Amino acid sequence: MNEFLYDLMQNATGTLSVSEILMNFTASLILGLIIYLSYRFSHSGAVYSPRFNASLLMLTIVTTLVMNVIGNNIALSLGMVGALSIVRFRTAIKDPRDTTYIFWCIAAGICCGVSEYYVPLIGSGVIFLVMLIFGAIKANDRYLLIIQGEASVGPDIEKEVLGTYRGKASLRVKNTSRGHVEYIYELSGAVLCKEQKSGGKITENLYGIKGVDNVNLVMQSEEVSR
Repeated sequence: MNEFLYDLMQNATGTLSVSEILMNFTASLILGLIIYLSYRFSHSGAVYSPRFNASLLMLTIVTTLVMNVIGNNIALSLGMVGALSIVRFRTAIKDPRDTTYIFWCIAAGICCGVSEYYVPLIGSGVIFLVMLIFGAIKANDRYLLIIQGEASVGPDIEKEVLGTYRGKASLRVKNTSRGHVEYIYELSGAVLCKEQKSGGKITENLYGIKGVDNVNLVMQSEEVSR
């Protein structure tokens, strides 16, 4: 049994010709460009990172390079796995879709490295369409309405916010001190848009309450965190 495994590791050393290697890299470059365009079209605003997008293209080609070197050599593949296992990546993934693109690049590179072109081409076409459709879905932005004023006007502030948003503004924080109070309400983008279309003027109404010092509206967005 040991001799069989030894012979298998010694003889399974398939060598690719120059034309096959060039064909593999050409296919990986084409698929990498498809992934590049998919990431560009499905991301917008502050979420889009040109450097990360370029890294996706390079990742596809590098994966193909590794697979070309390994080929059918079992011993070399085991050594490569051991060498790569010591690598630690510390880059934080800020968008869940980025993980999908990384796996897409690795899968495409592996397929091209073993000269399988139809599977990654068809699969990339399907994934491209899916990412275009679902990549257009925007995150539900949340807004924070921050109100600061004298403690004596706290009930008036609560009444104004409750009447304007009809209970759809969630009270997240209420800070109080001697003679001072601070409210932080969370609003959805849909609620805020509906209030604006109806002609509501929450800021002016709050400032109309004597004792209100500051009114701020802050947007919480996944794009901002990036």
